[in-house]
Amino acid sequence: GRTAFREPVGTLRSVTVTGLSLTGGALEVELQVANPNRFALDAPGMRYRVDVDTVQVAAGELEQRFRVAGGDSAVVRLPLQFTFRGLGAAGRSLLLSGTVPYRVRGALTVSTPVGTFTHPFDRAGQFDAASRR
Repeated sequence: GRTAFREPVGTLRSVTVTGLSLTGGALEVELQVANPNRFALDAPGMRYRVDVDTVQVAAGELEQRFRVAGGDSAVVRLPLQFTFRGLGAAGRSLLLSGTVPYRVRGALTVSTPVGTFTHPFDRAGQFDAASRR
């Protein structure tokens, strides 16, 4: 059954600051999740973290169940806690090179007609400020 499962694809839609404190703050990240499978995905949970270079910038856990129909997509809102220490690393990298290397990793638990299992994910990339203008 696991070989029949194709990993969902997430695309960032928006980021909203929802709170600030002396050490960091909170964000809500809207992620468009596309399900390439013919069957629905029922996700009872997800945990994730975001690193800039080697510094953890943010982490969070989605405790609200979401469902994505087969061959369809859905918007998922992720709560994210960040630290100013991490943002400092991102700012330094952006000022020095114009890019920010990032890594997003975690695990998505899904229930499908072929069973319930947890899929780890680990994506790395470069945010290029010049290409966003």
